[in-house]
Amino acid sequence: MINRKRIVVVLPAYNAAKTLEATVREIPEVVDETILVDDSSADATVALARQLGLTVEVHPNNRGYGANQKTCYALALARGADVVVMIHPDYQYSPLLVTSIASMVAYGEYDLALGSRILLGGALKGGMPLFKYVSNRALTLFQNLMTGASLSEYHTGFRAYRRELLEALPLSQNSDDFVFDNQILAQAILAGARIGEISCPARYFPEASSINFRRSCIYGAGVLQTSIAFRLAKSGVYRSKIFRFPPPVLKRAAFAAPGARR
Repeated sequence: MINRKRIVVVLPAYNAAKTLEATVREIPEVVDETILVDDSSADATVALARQLGLTVEVHPNNRGYGANQKTCYALALARGADVVVMIHPDYQYSPLLVTSIASMVAYGEYDLALGSRILLGGALKGGMPLFKYVSNRALTLFQNLMTGASLSEYHTGFRAYRRELLEALPLSQNSDDFVFDNQILAQAILAGARIGEISCPARYFPEASSINFRRSCIYGAGVLQTSIAFRLAKSGVYRSKIFRFPPPVLKRAAFAAPGARR
């Protein structure tokens, strides 16, 4: 626990057997529970996760990365999480930073915290392919223009969410594919969530998960579509289904530190 808040880590997994143990071994002791949702892997991910003592949920059929996260968050909330940390189990991000990123939410400073690979040049130093880096920067620039935010990146797989934020957003309306990550972030911005970032080094190696060029293009198109839909919703022109929730959705005082005046 951190600041008397229950911390739950969720791992959306697909064929992660080669990197799962390295990821789990570095998850700090402040975490109260680690949940792995397996999206019908063909390798030994599920058996290894159970061997490591994780709470495991298995999709009998492959439903997609976004659908995996929907299950992750539903399980974490059902098991009493106050702060939910999502990290990819491919060991690309450092689990050692879970305490830091969770604390940003647990102490009430932010509703959502992102582990950025871009801050301090972590992406290129860690081996991010140049074409992915350029795409990341171009999409992020466009998204910041559309949303009015000033984030260093929108595409990280390392995030910490406040319980109330996850409960407020219509996650079921989001895509079951990779663009889910972008949609939930756009929803959080529209909801007025306080978003913070922490520099997170990234590792790129053969066993780390990566989507192919075709899927990357589909993801990029989805990001552009989400950003334009955000601008339409923000301006009051049209709200697509993912942005149909009533503001305000957050109570700022809910995470006051123990003993603090409300």
